[in-house]
Amino acid sequence: MDNGKITLFDEDGAELDFYILEQTELSGETYLLVTDEAEDVEEAECIILREKVTENEDVIYETVEDDDTLKALLGLFEELLEDVDIKL
Repeated sequence: MDNGKITLFDEDGAELDFYILEQTELSGETYLLVTDEAEDVEEAECIILREKVTENEDVIYETVEDDDTLKALLGLFEELLEDVDIKL
């Protein structure tokens, strides 16, 4: 997957750009591994987002906070990105 860019909005309405490192599915849900760094992704902090589709067909993203889900996703993303070491 290429490093596509998505723009999200925080609770104050400010735009935040994130770059997609990888995408995967777990238990029928889509997850993105993203970073706010466009260039130096080896030292960047990453966030895992869950993709949700609203009743109006809008796509929203939520951060994953459940420890068990995070651990499962970290394992999946590490397999997909063989040379990357992801830490909680």
